[in-house]
Amino acid sequence: MASFDFDQAEGLRRMLAGARPRVVTFLSATPSDDKGAMLVNLGASLAQAGNEVLIVDACQREYGVARRLEMERHVSLLQVARQECALNQVVQTASQGFNVALLARDGQTPASGSDEARRLAKAFDVLVKKQGGIVIVDGELNRDGGFAVPRLAESEIVVQVSTSATSITNAYGLIKRLAQEFGRRPFGILVTGASEAEAKVVYDNMSAAATRYLAVSLSSMGSVPADEYLHRAARLGRSVVDAFPLAGASVAFRELAGRFALPRMRQGGGAHFGS
Repeated sequence: MASFDFDQAEGLRRMLAGARPRVVTFLSATPSDDKGAMLVNLGASLAQAGNEVLIVDACQREYGVARRLEMERHVSLLQVARQECALNQVVQTASQGFNVALLARDGQTPASGSDEARRLAKAFDVLVKKQGGIVIVDGELNRDGGFAVPRLAESEIVVQVSTSATSITNAYGLIKRLAQEFGRRPFGILVTGASEAEAKVVYDNMSAAATRYLAVSLSSMGSVPADEYLHRAARLGRSVVDAFPLAGASVAFRELAGRFALPRMRQGGGAHFGS
């Protein structure tokens, strides 16, 4: 009876706690502006499909989502950690339908291991817990090879890559650094500026190399083709799925958004974002 009561109480606790939000950190081996454009369109596609979406700009050096959307001067989570503002002041709503939060302005993230870094990590954790849907992090590795907040190392990690030899080499190097820093775990691969056939070649080659030389499992998230409508939508300050819903890129982003309904990658490997 005691065991039954405990199980019942534990089940109730989990129900009351609610589902944990899904946290996905995106890193890129493409120009930072390419990653920003991809994340804006992915966020818009997810929001258009009825998902609650928060994009956290955690870039310290790169051209992040907040800067792309001209939101980079807003209050940040670091200011919450410094008790300069309240947590509810951090989240902004973009015209594309998703929310945006800035980790720190002007690359001002505190030194790793400091009290301020721990307070920033706590502020990030509290922000994530308040989200009911998908938290996308526009991330980058710091000079020490880690993340600005420890929680990102526990998230699903996706690496964006293009078809260029330089991008593929950089993406493989990034995965190698991640594996050395955080241990063996799966990583997602998103190929942009590529047809499905080109993306398959890139993914297959990267997956074979990662398996053979790093003992790391990669998961394909699919691809987004090069599409002039992406640039046209950006000039209009809109997402491609909103401005040009029939464009090839729009179809790809809707398919990509749909993959988030699939089971998340398991830390032990094996689960895939897509086929």
